[in-house]
Amino acid sequence: MPESKLPKEQILNDTKQFRADVLKGFNNNPKTSQSKYFYDVIGDGLFQQIMAMPEYYLTRSEMDIFKNRTQDLANILMADGTAFDLIELGAGDATKSLFLLKHLLNRQANFTYMPIDISGHILDVLDDKLSVEMPELNIVCLEGDYFDMLKRAANLSSRRKVVMFLGGNVGNMEAAEAVSFCRELRMNLSPGDIALIGFDLKKNPQTILDAYNDKAGITAAFNLNLLTRINRELGADFNVSNFSHYQNYDPLTGACRSYIISLKEQDVSIDGTIIHFDKDEAVYMEVSQKFSQDDIEQLAATSGFAIAGSVTDSKGWFTDSLWVANN
Repeated sequence: MPESKLPKEQILNDTKQFRADVLKGFNNNPKTSQSKYFYDVIGDGLFQQIMAMPEYYLTRSEMDIFKNRTQDLANILMADGTAFDLIELGAGDATKSLFLLKHLLNRQANFTYMPIDISGHILDVLDDKLSVEMPELNIVCLEGDYFDMLKRAANLSSRRKVVMFLGGNVGNMEAAEAVSFCRELRMNLSPGDIALIGFDLKKNPQTILDAYNDKAGITAAFNLNLLTRINRELGADFNVSNFSHYQNYDPLTGACRSYIISLKEQDVSIDGTIIHFDKDEAVYMEVSQKFSQDDIEQLAATSGFAIAGSVTDSKGWFTDSLWVANN
């Protein structure tokens, strides 16, 4: 494993925040964890395996949209014929976006691609990749927090904005958090700007549950890896075999929630702080919210947007909803 390229001071600050968040969550009642800490090197690898599982339909569903309904997306984005900045929140490697970018270039759309990510390394890799594959693409990489970078994008250009938030990531927020996020997004846009947001739709409950509770146990390993990370980075003494993964889905609310369960009464030391777990006690890990079209319309209206259209995959399992910022 290569040594970290982060400055030592940043590593120490990140570890301090990790410790504070872990202890705060485990002292809550009920106990909670922050899902962002799933993604260490091992967690990243496990999540790659999850995305390749036959049960995990989400990535394939949205990819279906970007591969096969690219023209429908582009028609809405280009409807008024004016130049625009195409901004992607949490761009990563832009695997899905590549199809849209190529289509827009082929149609000679006047736009600049502005990927936003908190990882400067990922943006460097993406910039190099796109420079080779699409040398004619205008690209401005923005490293930092979503909303800070949206403000920067507004200062860089007065053109209308098209903001993409893909992957169903809004579903990883509790209902109140999703409203707050979408309202803040609206505050950073001008009337007429567009948000393209991915939503995983309500469907057969077993299909959803299987996607988060695979028979091979990869999702369980992904969630339990957080305890291994806490052991390694915070000097804890979790016995991971004393915990199990539990998943449930409520088809009425659309909430798919993951937990880890303590299989026995036990005390765990985290950097000298003792945390008690009762037998069968649950630690709430993450929500993956599923939406109906009415849910999406209500969220848009509450947040200051009007829905201009939507593009859905061939199975009707996932939709990218196009919202226009109201006056």
